[in-house]
Amino acid sequence: MEDIPDQLVWEILSRIKKTVDRNSVALSCKRLYKLDNEQRQSLRFGCGLNPANQSLTSICNRFTNLSKVEITYSGWMSKLGKQLDDQGLDILANGCPSLIDLTLSYCTFITDEGLHHLASCSKLSALKLNFTPRITGCGILSVVVGCKGLAVLHLIRCLNVTSVEWLKYLGRLETLEDLLIENCRAIGEGDLIKLGFGWRGLKRLQFEVDPNYRYMKVYDRLAVDQWQKQWVPCDSMLELSLVNCIISPGRGLACVLGKCKNLEKIHLDMCVGVRDCDIIGLAQKASSLRSISLRVPSDFSLPLPMNNPLRLTDECLRAIAQNCSMLESVRISFSDGEFPSFSSFTLNGILVLIHMCPVRELALNHVYSFNDTGMEALCSAQHLETLELVKCQEISDEGLQLVSQFPRLCTLRLRKCLGVTDDGLKSFVGSHKLNFLAVEDCPQISERGVHGAAKSVSFRQDLSWMY
Repeated sequence: MEDIPDQLVWEILSRIKKTVDRNSVALSCKRLYKLDNEQRQSLRFGCGLNPANQSLTSICNRFTNLSKVEITYSGWMSKLGKQLDDQGLDILANGCPSLIDLTLSYCTFITDEGLHHLASCSKLSALKLNFTPRITGCGILSVVVGCKGLAVLHLIRCLNVTSVEWLKYLGRLETLEDLLIENCRAIGEGDLIKLGFGWRGLKRLQFEVDPNYRYMKVYDRLAVDQWQKQWVPCDSMLELSLVNCIISPGRGLACVLGKCKNLEKIHLDMCVGVRDCDIIGLAQKASSLRSISLRVPSDFSLPLPMNNPLRLTDECLRAIAQNCSMLESVRISFSDGEFPSFSSFTLNGILVLIHMCPVRELALNHVYSFNDTGMEALCSAQHLETLELVKCQEISDEGLQLVSQFPRLCTLRLRKCLGVTDDGLKSFVGSHKLNFLAVEDCPQISERGVHGAAKSVSFRQDLSWMY
């Protein structure tokens, strides 16, 4: 080992991906131990860190070049020892001068004081907080002020983050590229306007509202109305995900949809108020769109009349087909409800999208308009490689057998489909058509029925969803 140059040893160590293997190699000799200490750049720890602060001091002393740290206390109980606290973050801030990326999950002992220690990490560019209930907006603001290069900020279930002054400050810095806010109850759609010109550099926005909390608070219409008066530049936006949001016609997030000209991926999940004109405007601007995912309310999950302009129809699908020539992934889903949805997207609307765009991946969930006729039409889908069908109850064995005629299909996933049986899979056995077949919770398909139907098969049966 002494004759091998350091650079070659570093290359060998970099190819060892599993932490347990890396630890074993480092203990094999003093030289590898020393070089591993110098090269190790990322660590993940949590419940096993006991006593937490003393152990973290030893880690920082050993690994002097750490740039990415993840601390998670998922499943923690008091008998496992005290969690990392504010003093621990002080140790981390002082002991890891190269810290760039920090994730804190289920760290219930950390408060704003701990985040204030992180403000001294001048290189910190990514901060991700998942269920840190004692942290407030003041703590977030202290990090934003101290770490002026912050480009990634993720807040998940941070229930006490009520003030959004940190959003205003981030907007003035214009450094933010990736913002995720999920189930932070006090942050609403209207607050996003406070990012101001920070929208210019934003490449990725994921915003999810807690649906159980949504209807217990007053909707901030005044804040949403401000969007009309302020120009919202979104030219850098590549990915946009909105879940359980209210899309007010001509206001709020509706202003964003029509201004993302470089958007590549969009996910709209149970967003109330989305209209055809919103999707049409998006399609006309975002010609480079590659992936679209729509989960919309079923007919009777919202009190909307059949001719309500807030209901999405085939018109928006046709606009996407005509303008988004690079579209590769399409996911359409209707929310679970007592009644299926027939009035939004028809079979023709979906097929226009498939035939006019180079769609490689198609996923349909609870889409009752898709039936055996739709499966027959997919026989001419020249680009389709992956098909996922969930609760598509109008598809029978006759439609399933047509899969063998799909030109390029290699992956098929079936979940909770009542109309298909073992007979529908018989034509696949020994044909080597599919590389992968996954069947989950389909009551009429047995484990024996999927045997030999693809090169790789996954089968699971749990019928509790039916009762």
